Amino acid sequence: MDAIFTTANINDVAKILWKEGSAKKVWAFHAPMGAGKTTMVHAIGDLLGVSDPVSSPTFAIINVYKSEKAGNICHMDWYRLKSEEEAIQAGVEDLLTGGDLCIIEWPEMAAALLPENCFHIYIEILDSTTRRVYTLAV
Repeated sequence: MDAIFTTANINDVAKILWKEGSAKKVWAFHAPMGAGKTTMVHAIGDLLGVSDPVSSPTFAIINVYKSEKAGNICHMDWYRLKSEEEAIQAGVEDLLTGGDLCIIEWPEMAAALLPENCFHIYIEILDSTTRRVYTLAV
């Protein structure tokens, strides 16, 4: 999958991502600061019927949302983690193997904890309003 998007068509891209990755339980968003990771997670939450506000879990590390279509969604932001050990202490390892959909921002902070069948999504900044999102076949 490879698509260009803005906020005007982000919901269409979220649908494509869901179609491609719905069989995967762990999604890893790779992107620089300000690329729109949380905005994309919000669009995915809207698609999946999440009624609670979707926000960045930067300080909480983990937010859990209820979804009509996907059950629990564990939205994680690993930006502040200093090590894999800290991630384990925060309980992320249990969540990754618990069967709920886990969506991770900044997965490189504890990459060794990601399962082999993780759905890797990459977002590139093209300009102030335009992004490129792509996935790699694994």
